[in-house]
Formats: sequence, C-alpha cells, structure tokens
Amino acid sequence: MRTCWVLDHPAHVRLLAEFLRNGTTADLIVACERPEVRTMLEQGDGRLPRRQTLWVPRPVGDGRKRKAVYRLRSVQRFLKAASKDGQGPVERVVGVGAALEMMAAKSRWWRRSSVLERWYITDTEVNHLAHRIAQKNATHAVLPTHWREDLDGGFLGSFGGRVHRLDGLHGHVHLVPHRRPSSVSSPPRILVRRLQGDGVHDGDEIVALPEDALDGVITTLADENGYEGDAWELDRELAAHDGVITQSVTLASEAALLGTPVLLISAGERGFLDRLEREGAPLFRWRGPTDEAEWGSIHAQFLAGLHLTDALEPAEWPDAKGQLLSLLN
Repeated sequence: MRTCWVLDHPAHVRLLAEFLRNGTTADLIVACERPEVRTMLEQGDGRLPRRQTLWVPRPVGDGRKRKAVYRLRSVQRFLKAASKDGQGPVERVVGVGAALEMMAAKSRWWRRSSVLERWYITDTEVNHLAHRIAQKNATHAVLPTHWREDLDGGFLGSFGGRVHRLDGLHGHVHLVPHRRPSSVSSPPRILVRRLQGDGVHDGDEIVALPEDALDGVITTLADENGYEGDAWELDRELAAHDGVITQSVTLASEAALLGTPVLLISAGERGFLDRLEREGAPLFRWRGPTDEAEWGSIHAQFLAGLHLTDALEPAEWPDAKGQLLSLLN
C-alpha cells in the first residue's frame, strides 16, 4: 500500500523510521520545517530511506493560520501530483499528532482522493486543535491504553472512525535499552533540554527552570532547535548521562524508559507520565510555583535518585512495536 508518512517532530521521525524502511520506494514523506527534523532526514542514511519529500511549515506563532492553509494546500498538490507519476495511487496517510494531512487527503464532493486510510497516531491528550481536525478527517486513531479521556476534550468519545489501542509508550516502539553508567560522575553529568515555548499547547505548560536547577552539575545542552550533537544518537546520550533535566514531556518519558533519572519541570499532564509513575520509573516532576511540592524538595530527591538506579526494578517492556507493526501491516 503506497503510503504518505508525516514527520512532524524529531521523536516522530524515530517512531516511524522502521515503518518507512519496511515500506515501498514509492512511499512519500511530508516533513515539518523544524531544524531537528531536517537534520535527521539529511543525516538519515542507514536509518531512514530517501523518499520523495515535501517540506511544510510548522503552523505556530505569528501567521499560524496562514501557515496552516499553505501546508494544507501544499499537501493536496503533492498527493495529486503523486497520483500521476506512474507509481500508483497514494492509498494511506500516517501521521503522529499531525491532523492537517488527514484533512488534505480526504475526499470531498468537488475533489476525489485515492487515500482511503488516514491514520492519526497520538499520545498527547491535550492537543485539542489537532484532535478536532482528526475527529472529522481521520479514519483510524491509535491511542495508548493509558490515554486520559478527562484531558482529551471529548476526542475519544466522539471519534467516528476505528480506534486502536497501543499497550505501551511511543518510546517502547523506537527505543532500545542501553547500558547505563556503572557509577555516577562527580560532579554528575546532566543532559538538559529547554523548549522554545512556541508549540500549540506549550503556553499553559512551560515552567522556567529555577536559578539553582543546574548548580553543581556538568551539563550537556540539548535545547529545542539548538542541539549540536547527532540527533539520531540522542537516546544513547540520555542513557550515557547520570540524569536529565528537561521541560519536554516527550524527552522525559524517553529518559525514564531508559532508566535515567529525569527531572521534568513542566505543568504538562499526560497519561504516559502517570503510567511511568505507577510503574516506578525514575521520574521526578515539578509543576511550577503552584505545585504542592516545594522545588527544593523535588530537586533534592532527583539528585539523590541519581545514586539509586541500581535499586530499580526495570518495568516490563511491552511489545508496542509489534503491535503497531501489526496494525499498519
């Protein structure tokens, strides 16, 4: 089945890379113009196959509606041109949290489309705008079993297509456990990721790092759009450091799955964060000045936790990759 894969975020590139490798040479890519996504595609030899690619803007910030309309029309033209290239019609669109492509690929009374399957994969309950678009245009939704319906703005309850449940985090699909350092460095080596804060739902979630958050540690900066290392090797860096301090809920979940103590400084709420806490992952959370827990207490717990990873019982690793492969095959 000829498929158009939507790569909207660096984590989504890792998530879908194996599916692209198992696809056909006629498959297409719609890629978001984010520095990390571009770097990963340009440096993806051996990890990501070269495919005909359309670059589209990220519809955030000033002019986001104009960017969204431009992206929508660009994808429509891209799919229309592909249908005439002699390699067969595009029958499926698959995206993670990317709903505009579902709208672009849907048939209308004035415009027929060969795309019969529009797969919307998401683990982010609070992405309400994308959910509203997907609700009307996607044919399939892939949601984790730990999905929090109380956060999703009514999406699950009103989605009219087929709902598939994935038992596991997205990190379970693309991550491979790495060997952790046998001892903690002195001072500890901490990977730090700060967000730019211009995402669709970042405004209500971003919490500034306290002034003393990085005191007494050696830092490796992996800030959004500012990481100078190999973006494909970021998971290895997470495992190689003693700990992680981040504003990114996605990176926090990946570090915790790899057994690296992580301090998430964010007001964000997600079902996968709750699951990690229930399973005893080394995840420490500070939600900002309104948090019932004091910053100093959480910070101290995190620093102490750097030395206690040997006592952790690793949680069972669900076969989320096999589940998703089965669904998409």
